[in-house]
Amino acid sequence: MNKPDRSKLDKVLAEQRAYNANRESGYREQALKLYPWICGRCAREFTHANVRGLTVHHVDHNHDNNPTDGSNWELLCIYCHDEEHSKYVNLIHYGSGTESGTAAATHNPFADLKERMKKE
Repeated sequence: MNKPDRSKLDKVLAEQRAYNANRESGYREQALKLYPWICGRCAREFTHANVRGLTVHHVDHNHDNNPTDGSNWELLCIYCHDEEHSKYVNLIHYGSGTESGTAAATHNPFADLKERMKKE
Protein backbone atom coordinates (compact mmCIF):
# COMPACT_ATOMS: atom_id res chain seq x y z
CA MET A 1 0.00 0.00 0.00
CA ASN A 2 1.33 3.41 -0.98
CA LYS A 3 1.73 6.02 1.71
CA PRO A 4 0.08 9.35 0.91
CA ASP A 5 2.42 12.14 -0.06
CA ARG A 6 2.77 14.06 3.21
CA SER A 7 3.59 17.36 1.48
CA LYS A 8 0.41 17.18 -0.62
CA LEU A 9 -1.66 16.41 2.47
CA ASP A 10 -0.08 19.30 4.39
CA LYS A 11 -0.75 21.63 1.48
CA VAL A 12 -4.42 20.59 1.24
CA LEU A 13 -4.89 20.98 5.00
CA ALA A 14 -3.26 24.42 4.97
CA GLU A 15 -5.50 25.54 2.10
CA GLN A 16 -8.58 24.24 3.93
CA ARG A 17 -7.60 26.04 7.14
CA ALA A 18 -7.04 29.29 5.23
CA TYR A 19 -10.39 28.90 3.48
CA ASN A 20 -12.16 28.26 6.81
CA ALA A 21 -10.51 31.27 8.45
CA ASN A 22 -11.44 33.52 5.54
CA ARG A 23 -15.01 32.25 5.53
CA GLU A 24 -15.41 32.72 9.28
CA SER A 25 -14.41 36.35 8.93
CA GLY A 26 -17.31 37.00 6.52
CA TYR A 27 -20.39 38.85 7.74
CA ARG A 28 -22.72 35.88 7.19
CA GLU A 29 -20.72 33.63 9.47
CA GLN A 30 -20.40 36.42 12.05
CA ALA A 31 -24.17 36.99 11.97
CA LEU A 32 -24.85 33.27 12.35
CA LYS A 33 -22.67 33.29 15.48
CA LEU A 34 -24.33 36.42 16.91
CA TYR A 35 -28.01 35.69 16.36
CA PRO A 36 -30.31 32.71 16.91
CA TRP A 37 -31.07 30.82 13.72
CA ILE A 38 -34.60 32.18 13.40
CA CYS A 39 -36.06 34.32 10.61
CA GLY A 40 -36.61 37.84 11.92
CA ARG A 41 -39.91 38.15 10.02
CA CYS A 42 -41.75 34.81 9.96
CA ALA A 43 -39.96 33.23 12.96
CA ARG A 44 -39.10 30.04 11.06
CA GLU A 45 -36.40 28.13 12.92
CA PHE A 46 -33.30 26.73 11.22
CA THR A 47 -30.88 23.91 12.02
CA HIS A 48 -27.56 22.80 10.57
CA ALA A 49 -29.51 20.79 7.99
CA ASN A 50 -31.32 23.81 6.49
CA VAL A 51 -29.31 26.87 7.57
CA ARG A 52 -28.43 27.55 3.93
CA GLY A 53 -31.98 28.95 3.63
CA LEU A 54 -31.20 31.62 6.22
CA THR A 55 -29.72 34.82 4.82
CA VAL A 56 -28.23 38.01 6.24
CA HIS A 57 -30.21 41.14 5.40
CA HIS A 58 -28.51 44.53 5.63
CA VAL A 59 -31.02 46.76 7.41
CA ASP A 60 -29.81 49.92 5.64
CA HIS A 61 -29.44 48.02 2.32
CA ASN A 62 -25.72 48.90 2.23
CA HIS A 63 -23.73 45.70 1.85
CA ASP A 64 -20.51 47.53 2.66
CA ASN A 65 -21.81 48.56 6.11
CA ASN A 66 -20.82 45.56 8.23
CA PRO A 67 -20.20 46.59 11.85
CA THR A 68 -18.88 43.67 13.87
CA ASP A 69 -21.59 44.13 16.50
CA GLY A 70 -24.16 43.09 13.86
CA SER A 71 -26.24 46.24 14.24
CA ASN A 72 -26.87 46.44 10.48
CA TRP A 73 -27.76 42.77 10.04
CA GLU A 74 -30.82 40.66 10.56
CA LEU A 75 -31.30 37.02 9.70
CA LEU A 76 -34.15 36.36 7.28
CA CYS A 77 -35.26 33.25 5.45
CA ILE A 78 -34.86 33.48 1.69
CA TYR A 79 -38.57 34.21 1.19
CA CYS A 80 -38.76 37.05 3.71
CA HIS A 81 -35.45 38.42 2.40
CA ASP A 82 -36.87 38.55 -1.13
CA GLU A 83 -39.99 40.28 0.20
CA GLU A 84 -37.91 42.84 2.11
CA HIS A 85 -35.96 43.72 -1.03
CA SER A 86 -39.16 43.91 -3.09
CA LYS A 87 -40.58 46.42 -0.59
CA TYR A 88 -37.37 48.46 -0.84
CA VAL A 89 -37.42 48.42 -4.65
CA ASN A 90 -41.07 49.54 -4.62
CA LEU A 91 -40.21 52.34 -2.22
CA ILE A 92 -37.44 53.53 -4.55
CA HIS A 93 -39.67 53.34 -7.64
CA TYR A 94 -42.96 54.59 -6.24
CA GLY A 95 -42.11 56.42 -3.02
CA SER A 96 -43.83 56.00 0.30
CA GLY A 97 -47.18 57.37 -0.85
CA THR A 98 -47.19 60.17 1.71
CA GLU A 99 -45.55 62.72 -0.59
CA SER A 100 -48.59 62.81 -2.88
CA GLY A 101 -50.72 64.51 -0.23
CA THR A 102 -52.68 61.34 0.49
CA ALA A 103 -53.24 61.07 4.21
CA ALA A 104 -52.51 57.82 5.96
CA ALA A 105 -55.51 55.74 7.00
CA THR A 106 -56.61 56.55 10.54
CA HIS A 107 -59.69 54.36 10.95
CA ASN A 108 -59.36 51.81 13.73
CA PRO A 109 -62.06 49.13 13.45
CA PHE A 110 -61.30 47.84 16.95
CA ALA A 111 -61.34 51.18 18.75
CA ASP A 112 -64.53 50.44 20.70
CA LEU A 113 -64.14 46.67 20.90
CA LYS A 114 -63.93 46.63 24.69
CA GLU A 115 -67.26 48.46 25.00
CA ARG A 116 -68.88 46.20 22.43
CA MET A 117 -67.70 43.12 24.32
CA LYS A 118 -69.24 44.46 27.55
CA LYS A 119 -72.65 44.86 25.87
CA GLU A 120 -72.90 41.19 24.92
